[in-house]
Amino acid sequence: MNHIQQLRESIRAFAKDETDDVLLAEWDRTEEVPWAHFEQLATLGIHGYTIDEAYGGKGRDIRVTLAILEELSRISLSLAVPYLMASCYAGVNLSECGSEEQKRRFLPLAAKGELRFCFGLTEADVGSDLSAVATRAVLDGDRVIVDGAKTFINGANIADYMYTLVRSDDTPRTSRNFTLLLIPMSASGVEVSRVQAFGMRGSAQLCNVELKSVRIGSDLIVGGPDGWNKGWGTLLGPGLDIEKLEVAAMALGVASAALDRAEAYSRQRVQFGKPIIEFQSVAFFMADARTKLQACRLMLDDAIDRIEAREDCGLQSSMAKLFICDTCREIVVDSQATMGAYGCTGQSVMEQYVRDALVFPIVGGSSAIQKSNISKKLRASSLT
Repeated sequence: MNHIQQLRESIRAFAKDETDDVLLAEWDRTEEVPWAHFEQLATLGIHGYTIDEAYGGKGRDIRVTLAILEELSRISLSLAVPYLMASCYAGVNLSECGSEEQKRRFLPLAAKGELRFCFGLTEADVGSDLSAVATRAVLDGDRVIVDGAKTFINGANIADYMYTLVRSDDTPRTSRNFTLLLIPMSASGVEVSRVQAFGMRGSAQLCNVELKSVRIGSDLIVGGPDGWNKGWGTLLGPGLDIEKLEVAAMALGVASAALDRAEAYSRQRVQFGKPIIEFQSVAFFMADARTKLQACRLMLDDAIDRIEAREDCGLQSSMAKLFICDTCREIVVDSQATMGAYGCTGQSVMEQYVRDALVFPIVGGSSAIQKSNISKKLRASSLT
């Protein structure tokens, strides 16, 4: 058994021993992160795989990271999202884009799962077109003053810092008028309010964040003071491709869990004198769904190979995000249908899977945007 499979088995054993449907439903209902369980998971050695050993990590291994994220998503997004915020949002982005001082300051904490970032990109009038960001930042000596608002920020309520894209120059729509900032969520002028959402509940709340004359040090410019007006190029770096794969891995975990539930149900549910899995319609759905999951896994593996080789994989990461999230949504909805009314009640974890699955084709770059990315890259390449 290789290292990744050992980690998968350890997480599944944890799920079997430490969770049940009643507990999962409680996490969803209360919308509170189960911190005691999250801290228990740390003892399995899940943290540090996006961070070099020099900063307290285990060395960058995106394949291991996404395998862990998938397995946690099979249990509950209540566990997967805090892991994502530490290992990926903090670990990946600081490792790729942080200054040496920022890496030494923050990465040892992220390597232990003790530092969480949320992404501050979306605004009320800014979704996919990030070049329209209106939140403003100005330099005032060695301080940065930020004014604006961010919308639909997942995990702002449990984040330590918001990885924030701001407009830092008045030049109209150029790549040199954006800066990325690390805004402490505890800073004066940061106001967080909750947005009621139907998916990804119990993990980290969906929030709006107002920034009212927030003052931070220039040392919190991503990349250090030299990163001023260089945020656009930083944003479009490898971290963006990895983010697409993070969402795909979570979708794969939820779809796998939903299909397992539907299959178990179809083996014990008897109608017309036999288990319903013996009816061709149900058996063929299982065959199709398992085949599609395997295709999803192969697409994810191919994109990870390119990420690990430090190759340009914008095309492959968009294809993987599009195909996996849309396919997993389909599998989850059909798994719920297999369980009939039992898959629609509030007492069923399947109902939670459906709500979560509907979110994945939207977050991390919508399916429509992935299609746009893919078509543009194909037109620009010799593949057309």
